[in-house]
Amino acid sequence: MVRRTRDDWTEIALRALAEGGVGAVAIEPLAARAGATKGSVYHHFPNREALLKATVERWEREHTEKVIELVEAEKSPQDKLRTLFGTVLDRTRKGSVEVALQGAADNEVIAPVLQRVTEKRLGYLTELFEQLGFEREHARKRALIAFSLYLGQAQMWATLPGLVEPVLDEAVQVLTGRGHAAVAHNV
Repeated sequence: MVRRTRDDWTEIALRALAEGGVGAVAIEPLAARAGATKGSVYHHFPNREALLKATVERWEREHTEKVIELVEAEKSPQDKLRTLFGTVLDRTRKGSVEVALQGAADNEVIAPVLQRVTEKRLGYLTELFEQLGFEREHARKRALIAFSLYLGQAQMWATLPGLVEPVLDEAVQVLTGRGHAAVAHNV
C-alpha cells in the first residue's frame, strides 16, 4: 500500500472539491477513492475540518501567491496584467475549485481564507492598475471589475462551458483603456 503524505491528501481533497464541492471533502470517501484507510488521512489530519483548512490554504498558495509570483516576473505593468489574465482566464483551469469555495463562502473554515484571498487579489490588481497610471480610486474600481470578470468566467466554465469564449485580449483592452471612447473603441 502506498503511504500518502499530507500534500497527497490535500491534492486529493482539492480534486474532490473541484468535482463535488465542499461536501465532497469527507475523509471516508476520500480514503476509499485513494485506495487507502481512514487512518492514513487521520495520521495527517485530526478531523475533516483540519483537512479542509489545509486544502483551502493550499489553494490559496497555488492560486493566489504562486500566480502573483509568476506575474511579478514580467517587467511592465501591462505585461503583468496580460500574464495575470492569461493565467486566470485560461480555459484549462476551469475555476471549479473557485466556484465551489465561493458557493461555500459562509463555511467557518472557508470564509476567512476566501476573505484573505479576495483582499489580496483585489489589492494586487489595484496596485497593477495604479502602476498603469490610474488613480487609486479608479484603480480599485478596475480591480473590482477585473475580479468580477474572473469570477464570472469561472462560474460559466463550471455551469455553461459551451458559452465560454476566450476574452483575454478584449479584457486587457477594456480594463486598461482610458475614458468611455477608449473602452467603446476597444470592444
